[in-house]
Amino acid sequence: MIMGVGRATRRMQGRSSMSVLLVSLLLLAAAAGVSSRATYTGSSTAGAGASVTTTAPPKKHVDGKKQQVPALVVFGDSIVDPGNNNAISTIVKANFAPYGHDFGADHRPTGRFCNGRIPTDFIASRLGLKQLLPAYLAPNLTTHDLLTGVSFASGGTGYDPLTAQLASVISMTDQLRMFHEYKARVRAAAGDAALSEILARGVFAVCAGSDDVANTYFTMRARSSYSHASYASLMVAHATAFLDGLLAAGARRVAVISMPPIGCVPSQRTLSGGMGRECSPDHNEIAELVNSGMGTAVDTLKAKYPGARVMLVDIYGYLLDMMVRPDGYGFRESTLGCCGTGMMEVAVLCNGVTSAVCGDVEEYLFWDSYHPTEKAYRILVDYVYDNYLKELIA
Repeated sequence: MIMGVGRATRRMQGRSSMSVLLVSLLLLAAAAGVSSRATYTGSSTAGAGASVTTTAPPKKHVDGKKQQVPALVVFGDSIVDPGNNNAISTIVKANFAPYGHDFGADHRPTGRFCNGRIPTDFIASRLGLKQLLPAYLAPNLTTHDLLTGVSFASGGTGYDPLTAQLASVISMTDQLRMFHEYKARVRAAAGDAALSEILARGVFAVCAGSDDVANTYFTMRARSSYSHASYASLMVAHATAFLDGLLAAGARRVAVISMPPIGCVPSQRTLSGGMGRECSPDHNEIAELVNSGMGTAVDTLKAKYPGARVMLVDIYGYLLDMMVRPDGYGFRESTLGCCGTGMMEVAVLCNGVTSAVCGDVEEYLFWDSYHPTEKAYRILVDYVYDNYLKELIA
C-alpha cells in the first residue's frame, strides 16, 4: 500500500539526489570517526564520576498508577535512546530542532529521536515509575533516577559490533559494561537489598537490530560476504551473547523486542523500494529470520537460567499492520516521515534549517524517515503492555 507517492514526488522536486548524497555523507562521516572514538570505559563525567544528587525516596504512584516494579532498565538503539548520544562524540544525535517538536511545554529537543516521548517513557509511566526514563549518561542523574531505572541505549548501535563502530556510538557490549557500573552505583547509593530488588523484580528491556540490517548490511554493504540467512545468524549469535551476559549479571525479567518490518520504514522504501517506494522484501526477510532465531535463542536462555523470565516481544506483525492500514490507527500517512520531504531525513538531515515540519504530526505514523511519532509509540506501547509486559511482571 503506497500512500501519497505523487505528493511525495512533488515535495522532492530535485531534492531527492541531494538527500541521498547527504545520507551517504552522513554514513561516511560516521565511519570516518571510528578510529578516533574512545570506547566507553566508565570514566565519563556523566558516568561513574558524576555526582548523584540525593533526593527523597521514590514516589509510589505516577499519575494515579501504582508502582508495579522497582525499576525499568533499557538497552538498545535510537528507538529507546533518551539522549545518551548527547554525551559522546558522534554525529548520530537528535538534540536539536525539530526533534522535541512536541516534547513538554517548552518543545525541547532532548536527544530523543522523536517529536516527543519514546516507548520507554510510556512504559515507565505504565509501570507507575515516572513520566520519563532518563539517559544513563545524563549529567545530573539523581538517586531516584538510578533506583527507578535508566536507559543505556545509543542511537545507531546494533547487535553486530561493526554497527556501533561504523556510527561511532555505544556498542551493546559497552552498554553491558555500563550496566555493571550502574549496579555498583545503586549498591553505593541504596545498599545490596535495593540492588537485589531491582535485579529480581525490575523490568529489563532490549531493543536493537534495525541499524544492523538497514545501515551495516544494506546501505554500507559492510557485511557483503554474508547471505541474508548467515547475517541473520550473526545477529542472533551476538544478541544471544548479550542476553546471556545480562542474565549472568543478575537480570531476571527480560523483554526482548523483536525486529520490526524495517523494510517498510520511509528511508528504506526510498533507498530499496524502487520507483514505487514499496516495502523492501530483502530487509524484511532478514528481520523475519532474526525474529525466528531469537525465538529459539530465548528458549535456550530460559533453560539455562530457570529462575529467569525471558520473553520475546513480537511487534513485527502489529507494526506492519499499522504501516499498511494506517487509517485503522488514526493515521493518514505511513510511507513518509513528518520531517522535511519525509523520504530520507533522519538525525542531522532532519534539522531546523533545511527541514520543514508537516502540518499535522498527529496524522503521521513516522516522525522522520526512520522513527515513529510519539502518537505511534503510545499505541505500540499499549499493545506491548497489554499483550506482553503484564505477563512478564505478573
